[in-house]
Amino acid sequence: MRNNQDQASLLGVGFDNTDGHKRVTKGDNFYLVGGSEETHEKMAETAIKFNEKLSRRGKRMDELSQEEFRDMIREASGK
Repeated sequence: MRNNQDQASLLGVGFDNTDGHKRVTKGDNFYLVGGSEETHEKMAETAIKFNEKLSRRGKRMDELSQEEFRDMIREASGK
């Protein structure tokens, strides 16, 4: 059984916050902080879509090759 501290995770940090609101979202495989409402929402949407793709492949993040990771994050972000 794997220790949660050894688990690979996405970290999203937004720097465009001007409203003073502190945004923090944690989920399976990701931790998001900061950003404007729009930026934080986009990071969350991308992280959730990434997790869905990861689940469909039946893999953990640390099992992905760099190429698989790049392709999946690009697809999840819509770019």
